[in-house]
Amino acid sequence: MTQLPFSYPAIDGERLLADLHTLRGFGAVGHGVVRPSLSPEDIASRHWLRQRMADAGLDATLDGVGNVIGRSPQPGPALLLGSHTDTQPLGGWLDGVYGVIAALEVARTLRHDPVLGAIALDVASFIDEEGTHYSFLGSLSASGQLDQQTLDAARCRDGTSLPERLHAAGLDGRIAPLDLRRYAGFIELHIEQGPVLDDGGKRLGVVSGIVGARNIDIVVSGEANHAGTTPMARRHDAGRALIALASAIEDTFSRTAGPETVWNIGRMSFQPGAAAIVPERAELRLQFRDLDSRRLDRLEAALQPLAADIRTRWQVGVDIARAGQPTLPAHLSPVLQAHLVRATERRASGAWITLPSGAMHDAGIFAQVMPAAMLFVPSLGGRSHCPEEDTRPDDLVLGAQALADAVVDWARFTLPDRLPARK
Repeated sequence: MTQLPFSYPAIDGERLLADLHTLRGFGAVGHGVVRPSLSPEDIASRHWLRQRMADAGLDATLDGVGNVIGRSPQPGPALLLGSHTDTQPLGGWLDGVYGVIAALEVARTLRHDPVLGAIALDVASFIDEEGTHYSFLGSLSASGQLDQQTLDAARCRDGTSLPERLHAAGLDGRIAPLDLRRYAGFIELHIEQGPVLDDGGKRLGVVSGIVGARNIDIVVSGEANHAGTTPMARRHDAGRALIALASAIEDTFSRTAGPETVWNIGRMSFQPGAAAIVPERAELRLQFRDLDSRRLDRLEAALQPLAADIRTRWQVGVDIARAGQPTLPAHLSPVLQAHLVRATERRASGAWITLPSGAMHDAGIFAQVMPAAMLFVPSLGGRSHCPEEDTRPDDLVLGAQALADAVVDWARFTLPDRLPARK
């Protein structure tokens, strides 16, 4: 094999940013983007993306649930790069999208290199990462963790049939899992969606792990009565009891949590919901996240004693149940992380750190079936899932360049028979 001079090819930053802004136009509303999965804007953007992948020399397909997959003509072992392009109901322009377009840019750049064009690099945009209809529908189906029978019986969050919703969007609803034997791993480039990098003046972050999450529904049952004539001591007040329980959870979690634990009460309601009626029913949804499954277990176990105390003190019923299956913490690949570390040190020496991901990502799904890794760029002000979501253009270009470098390093270590020996 002819030994060619070795270099890390430069990505085309202007092309990267141009594609990001073009994709932003599908569903743009002011500074934000409204492109929830299976919306007309989402489907139109997927057809555009499929064409961009085809233009890059990839075998691009739109599968039956809406995943856009661009497959390299090169034989494996391959790396899979990508993320998602659906948004929150009123989201930002970079969440997920950045990872997809950066992956495409890396594939385009390496394709034209006389040596590095031998790297098998596949690009993907997975549908419904945001959970508009079925959380992580795209990555679960592509990774073989969602079967056809389960999908056919699935209901969207509003109770409608998932297959019917897919058909209404022009998709046949058939799962097309990837051949996992082709892949040596999955790398996802993403905005941080938090303040750590921006506050610390860092430009890149190698992700150490992805948190697991538990969602818990708590229902307190009391007795409705007149709020003006019922003495406080005679009440079975579901509303006040739930507030007391929420306060006890805050105190207990503050003592039990680790340095990376986060928790949130994102929804609370009282019934019948009138100012003059003592609530007979009160509900909340609690979510907590951590990298350590054992700590998540301890936090969940702490809820039952708190509920027992509320039952006794407030003379109400308290029911606690998991909402859906828990999301497992994702342990990322040390090998792929090492390639990202080399790339970040090369491109941003002293301006990068390792940090955990407090949000779930498609990489967390793929980490259950293959080696996976993630790289972050800063989110200005830590803002995300909102129109104010933004990242400096030079950081967007830097992140994509670091991703390209990591892919090259992976290939040179993994495919010595195809590429020149590392210098």
